[in-house]
Amino acid sequence: MMNIWVDADACPVVIKEILFRAAERKGVTTTLVANQFLRIPKSPHIHFLQVESGFDIADNEIVRRVQAGDLVITSDIPLAAEAIEKGALALSPRGELHTTENIRGRLNIRDFMDTMRSSGVDTGGPPPLSQSDRQAFANHLDRILAKA
Repeated sequence: MMNIWVDADACPVVIKEILFRAAERKGVTTTLVANQFLRIPKSPHIHFLQVESGFDIADNEIVRRVQAGDLVITSDIPLAAEAIEKGALALSPRGELHTTENIRGRLNIRDFMDTMRSSGVDTGGPPPLSQSDRQAFANHLDRILAKA
């Protein structure tokens, strides 16, 4: 049975709401992992795991618990790569499915942008989550859950 693990500190509220509805509709265990308290709906399918504050603590906890066939929701490329290595699926809040075929390239781009930022180049941030991003996320999530 698939479990969904959510890197919840940076996950947009609208994406969490889509996940809550899907967890209820499909009866899939969904665990939000964060280093700050989050309100979640009362449900036997939705859980919250609070971890200590610190760099990558939530990510490391997800990697420790995720199993092959699970789904990880994250915009963190290194976390997505580690989830994929363990046989899990990784989906960004923008609806981008990370795969063994595309994760290496995304890691390279992430590292390049990190180098640019550390050398003082303002790379801006990601654009706000659009309606089409939300739709792409919901569609990918539905397809993944239908296969499970």
